[in-house]
Amino acid sequence: MVISSGKPPGQVRDAVIKALREAVTPLTVKEITQRVEGEIGETPTSSIRSYLRLNAQGVLVRESRGVYRLRAESPGPRQKRFEPLAEHEPSFRYQKSVLHHDDCFAWIERQSKNSIHAVVTDPPYGLFEYSEEQQSKLRKGRGGVWRIPPSFDGNTRSPLPRFTTLDKRQLDAISDFFYLWASILRPALTPGANVIVASNPLLSHILSNSLAKAGLERRGEIIRLTMTMRGGDRPKGALEEFSNVTVLPRSMWEPWLLFREPLEGRVQDNLRKWATGGFRRPSADKPFGDVIPSAPTQPGERKLAPHPSLKPQAFLRQLTRAVLPLERGIILDPFAGSGSTLAATNAVGYESIGIEKDQHYFNIARDGIPKLTNYARSGIAETCRPSSHEVS
Repeated sequence: MVISSGKPPGQVRDAVIKALREAVTPLTVKEITQRVEGEIGETPTSSIRSYLRLNAQGVLVRESRGVYRLRAESPGPRQKRFEPLAEHEPSFRYQKSVLHHDDCFAWIERQSKNSIHAVVTDPPYGLFEYSEEQQSKLRKGRGGVWRIPPSFDGNTRSPLPRFTTLDKRQLDAISDFFYLWASILRPALTPGANVIVASNPLLSHILSNSLAKAGLERRGEIIRLTMTMRGGDRPKGALEEFSNVTVLPRSMWEPWLLFREPLEGRVQDNLRKWATGGFRRPSADKPFGDVIPSAPTQPGERKLAPHPSLKPQAFLRQLTRAVLPLERGIILDPFAGSGSTLAATNAVGYESIGIEKDQHYFNIARDGIPKLTNYARSGIAETCRPSSHEVS
């Protein structure tokens, strides 16, 4: 007997179908229930279970006990699902790097199998903070989801996204986004390719689960030791009452998730065939480590590439140098932002490709890559001079 949900006929069905259609991975009954209730309000789990049981041999597929997906599956990773940007800027080239103004999903789908040897990227790991609406607020200095911190000791502090404001639906969207991204990326990776993704202590578990579900091998984390100015505050509106309380620990580190495309054979076999599968050592007697001390990005460097999430070249050059163990191959940054990863690869002599969808940040990267590339060698005065752009 089917227990009535009290909802109009077909409403539960439509909400279940929508939840499964929008999901990238099969969903558990609990996950389906959460998404249905987010769509149509409180709904008895018994009604949802009844619909799932009755349709498991028709519209739905029961993957395993209590796990379902739509029978009409989404296209596979190699089928074209994404369109490139309608209007392309000419690709910008500087030294061994090339920057494309494109949607990274569409660009990755067009690439040949086994054509990328490593990924180093700092993605929009909150997604919501990089929506058009929130970026518009940030650029106008209004904040929105971005927190504009007050000056500290006379220094203007960089904006920080408030990841604690994200709701359940937005967190689910992050999970689905990165599962889909990793699924599309994997065919383009060589076996043994390192994939390093910057994250945040509040969201790293979501990213990590999504990348692992897509089939990448988790290899740990690289810890960037730095004072980020996140956390450490007393309760808002009750500073004196709770003067000895810190709501969130002051962040002194940043996780960069480390994954790897599965090897083809043993590590030595993979190195011989693909030149991937490990890390380049800083020196013969010192292995590459997973903790890298790093100062905050300096104001002079931010002037060269004014992006809210700019990472320092001193850190990025250590990271990019290490990801190609035999110093051969192409490094991809699919969320290029300011172009700082591409500048770092230029500095260490590696080839790289960056993809940036946002026109504003593409312009920043086009101007900033030459300056950041020469930052350590020539100093601020030299890098602030106008540079010639090589455009193809």
